[in-house]
Amino acid sequence: MPNAPASPEQTALVQSLFVQHLPALRGFVLSLVSDFSLVDDIVQETFLVITAKAATFQRGTNFRAWAWTIARYKVLQTLEKHAPVPERLAPEVLEALASQGAAETWYSEEQIQHLAKCMEGLAPKAREAVELRYQQAHRPPEIASRLGWTVESVHVALSRARVFLRDCVTQRMLAANP
Repeated sequence: MPNAPASPEQTALVQSLFVQHLPALRGFVLSLVSDFSLVDDIVQETFLVITAKAATFQRGTNFRAWAWTIARYKVLQTLEKHAPVPERLAPEVLEALASQGAAETWYSEEQIQHLAKCMEGLAPKAREAVELRYQQAHRPPEIASRLGWTVESVHVALSRARVFLRDCVTQRMLAANP
């Protein structure tokens, strides 16, 4: 009976599993969508669908696979509405990324918090370039135009910023978990 409502216990179970897997699920969605505000919306919509479909989840089966499938469909729906046509990932690309991601560990909430702190250590123009690229999904030529840089300068700045951020997050993780 897929249309039967879930018992309160079943609903509590899937919501508890959702909260337990939230950092990994958020990381998974973030790997598919570059706009942070869309990521939050997709994660919230995924929670609502998981709660509504709680009766279809079978205890003892792979919650991550079930939840990631729901999230993947939410990503597809959201990108259809929000992404400009050239920016959209083909459904088969999303499928390939999702199938690889189901078994992998994604970024933890702790790593994401460290990343936010490390962003503060970037030079203002580098931080602006990173935000334009990864939060607002602008391409390097557009970033170059906005910042008055060459496209090559944008590539170099983003590369250096990624190295700095990776090293900073790694150092902060090591310091926090000796």
